[in-house]
Amino acid sequence: MAQSKLPRSLSGKEVIKILCNKFGFKVSRQKGSHVVLVKFEEGKKIVTVVPLHDELAVGTLKGVLELAKVDSEEFLRFV
Repeated sequence: MAQSKLPRSLSGKEVIKILCNKFGFKVSRQKGSHVVLVKFEEGKKIVTVVPLHDELAVGTLKGVLELAKVDSEEFLRFV
């Protein structure tokens, strides 16, 4: 199976919007340019942090999705 290509042109705000609208996250708090998102799944708290950059680096986006326990293939369906 081919490796999914995460886009380079997504902003932090766009990623937050997708994670909140499609994956059930809620904005918990913000410190400086970083927004903390939280959701509860099967009694577990899942937390991820999204920097409010104009363009997220691919590695940064991978890290955000990994923390969020969101598959990149699934995420790409909503981009």
